[in-house]
This record gives sequence, C-alpha cells and structure tokens, in this order.
Amino acid sequence: MKQTYTRTAFAAIAAFTLACGSFAMADQTVTTTTTTAGTISEFGPDTIVIRSETSPEPIRYSYTKTTTYVDDTGAPVTREVIKSGSPVTVHYIKEGDRVIADRVIVHRRATTEASGTVEEKKTTTTTREKVDK
Repeated sequence: MKQTYTRTAFAAIAAFTLACGSFAMADQTVTTTTTTAGTISEFGPDTIVIRSETSPEPIRYSYTKTTTYVDDTGAPVTREVIKSGSPVTVHYIKEGDRVIADRVIVHRRATTEASGTVEEKKTTTTTREKVDK
C-alpha cells in the first residue's frame, strides 16, 4: 500500500512539474545571435556597413544604445575608436527586416604607416645543437 502511495505522489509531482514547465516555455522568446567577420567600410550615425570575404555585397547593420563595442580581450572601447577599414566581428540578431548589431569586436591590426596596408607576420625559428661524436 505504501508503494502505491509513493508512485501516485511521484506521478502527481512529475505532472505538475511538466505543466509548470510548459507554461513557462510559452512565455519565452528564442533569439539567435549570428556573427560576421569583415572590415568596416562605413560607420554612420545609425548603421555599420561591413565588407566580408564570404559575402559579395556589403552587409548593413543597425545599432542601438545597448550595442557593446569591445576589443579582442573583451575590454570596452568607445565608438570613436571605430573607423572605416577597421577589422571587426559583428554579433547580430534579426528583428523582422532589421539586422541589429548586438556586440562589435574591434580587432587589432599591424599597419605600416608608409603604405597604410595591413601586414601580418608569423615567424618560426628552429635551433639545433651540434653534437660531436
């Protein structure tokens, strides 16, 4: 008899938990954040235009007061730091027809002042010790 009571109580608790969970889930909105990496070609008062290697056409993003701007380390940067030609990764969400930048990561780059071109170098040095036999 005690075993039947335990099973009934467990079933009631499980049913209650499932019912509460489905009510809570009906209220939630699912938001997907997507990223694009590229170079800023235009930074206006309400839009950012990015040129990406994966997209033939520039991508236009809106931004809001809640959009955050950070560097590679995650430290906040001001919008004044962001200029045309800056390499960035944009985290964005879609709201209807709008594409809104949620987070903009401004990447560091090495530039040579004379040419204004971006240069990245990777050097590997191997040292071998000579052993006499």
